[in-house]
Amino acid sequence: MARFSRAELLAFEGALVDDLVAPRLRLLFVGINPGLWTAAVNAHFARRGNRFWPALHTAGITPTLVDASDGMRPDDLAMLAKLGIGITNIVPTASARADQLTRTELRAGGAELEAKVSALHPKVVAVLGLTAYRQAFQRPAAVAGRQPETLGTAELWVLPNPSGLNAHETVASLAVAYGAAWSAALA
Repeated sequence: MARFSRAELLAFEGALVDDLVAPRLRLLFVGINPGLWTAAVNAHFARRGNRFWPALHTAGITPTLVDASDGMRPDDLAMLAKLGIGITNIVPTASARADQLTRTELRAGGAELEAKVSALHPKVVAVLGLTAYRQAFQRPAAVAGRQPETLGTAELWVLPNPSGLNAHETVASLAVAYGAAWSAALA
């Protein structure tokens, strides 16, 4: 298991993390921005304790539990590609906390995400973070769940962020939300 000192992690402030995308995307998950651990190992939702991968497995979306804490394994990447699951972020640069992002960064990221979705053509886009979605897309009254508008040609969902800072969510509640978007992607 990788271990990083605080100083080593802070060196990843502003680093980019590769998008995880493959041909024929069914569902594109969109995080707010990468954390420092994610940047250090170049794997989305990699910090131990993040509930993203356990929620996907609990929902039955992934047949095995992915452990991205040391980076993505080739067999996990192949599984996600076969399923048609991709991951990107609203803001591509890493920070210690998402609340460090400015409204300007979020809005610019929202515009870049629209262009990315137009190029990738996923069936469903699931933005993981209601507050970030509201700011990035200037939709202050948006509520969680399926949105009335699309993002490009993709059905748009706004779902809870899996970060441990989102304490009122559990793996089980995240699994229900992510499972609903997955069902829409399979329909």
